[in-house]
Amino acid sequence: MATHPMAPMDAAWYHIDGPVNFAMVTGILLTGEPLDFDRVKAVYRQRLARFDRFRQRVVEKGLAVATPHWEDMPGFDIGAQLHHVALPEPRDQAALVDLINDLASTPLDRERPLWQAHVVDGVGGGSALIMRMHHCIGDGTAAMAVCRELFDTTRRAPLEGAPTIPGAQRSPERADTLFAPALATVARSARAMLATVDAALDTVARPQQLLDKAALVVDGAGMLAGELLKRPDPASPFKGEFGLQKRVAWSEPVALADVKTIGAPSDAKINDVLVAAMTGALRAYLGKRGIDVRHTTVRAMVPVDLRPPGRERELGNEFGLVILELAVQKREGLQRLRLTKTRMDALKRSPEPVAIMALFNLFGRGPKAFQDFAVDLFGSKASVVMTNVAGPRKKLYLGGVPIDRFMFWVPHPGRQLGMGISILSYKGQATLAVIADAHLVPDPETITAGFNREFARMLQAIRRRRTKRAPARRQGA
Repeated sequence: MATHPMAPMDAAWYHIDGPVNFAMVTGILLTGEPLDFDRVKAVYRQRLARFDRFRQRVVEKGLAVATPHWEDMPGFDIGAQLHHVALPEPRDQAALVDLINDLASTPLDRERPLWQAHVVDGVGGGSALIMRMHHCIGDGTAAMAVCRELFDTTRRAPLEGAPTIPGAQRSPERADTLFAPALATVARSARAMLATVDAALDTVARPQQLLDKAALVVDGAGMLAGELLKRPDPASPFKGEFGLQKRVAWSEPVALADVKTIGAPSDAKINDVLVAAMTGALRAYLGKRGIDVRHTTVRAMVPVDLRPPGRERELGNEFGLVILELAVQKREGLQRLRLTKTRMDALKRSPEPVAIMALFNLFGRGPKAFQDFAVDLFGSKASVVMTNVAGPRKKLYLGGVPIDRFMFWVPHPGRQLGMGISILSYKGQATLAVIADAHLVPDPETITAGFNREFARMLQAIRRRRTKRAPARRQGA
């Protein structure tokens, strides 16, 4: 059976699974009309044909060091990856949450292609489609490439062909990850550094030599020194020993027009506002769990898109990471927003994602122990994973059925990060979704509800300021 090696970054994510914590992205779309399962199966069969990885499994091959390879699945049948189920009684949101919890807590079968989809009947008056995909297949940008193939912009689109979805590509303000807009120069540096590492590793044959070459990344520019010297995040409900069970939750959507209203007075971007509201929710949650939020730190591990322009339609992982210190000490929402903007602006100029991408590229060439080392090293410095993906701006359709809502849950792999927080925009609205270890955070719905409260308070505060300023301007006139 023919195989080909997995790219080093993808191999790193394949090996990053913990014993009970998987590098698996879980997403859901909700429809107000029932989905036709046979039609959905036909869409998947037709539209995913150009992606080899959706019909390939992963095998480990090698003499001295076994490394992951892609192998065509013998007798592959896409129907085996798709499942048709009914939402259990009483068919309410709690039943849907329980179903997602079970799927998010179950590893994918490594003897098969590492993805799976469930069409769920009886969700309100419509359906849900829950899709799980291992991170080794691709990152957030890759997931949007899959969406561009699967979904249509009109109800009566032909099955053959997948029209490009308007608004799904990058834009100056809303990008695939939190810091992508400011990183064109950094991305070029990343590609140059990775080329250097690749050349240096051409002759590497033994694991010890592979470890020695890590100095090329760290010593080359000292990019990681500051992060490595940081003290680990203190103990909190977001860090600790994991169990197998996961819990998910999602917020009510917030309008991007309101997000811009909040950000306008301080020239804050959409991401600044959403992160500030999310931080307020974490602050309130930690306070209720007995943490002194005035004297603690909570850092987030944040992906940074480094994919070269023109390759947005490809699968795979091409991103670095930065560590963002969240402004949990600030009680007032607009103060949190100002501090969040300051910190995020500083990270946009940081070379850290370049170095971390190169390091993961390096460790992805060796056995799982190398990836475990890197994950433990960086994971100790943070408490949560946080990401933001800009979705389509217009309504989409699956098999002729309009899609009402999109959400996804980012993995928090490894052994120290207990929660993943993701933001996805669709049709002019943004939704915050949380996945957490059930032992550490048994009630993530408290955090998503807190996000909506904090957002409403920030919007109300801005509107009050505008109301107070309006009479003053009229008197001055």
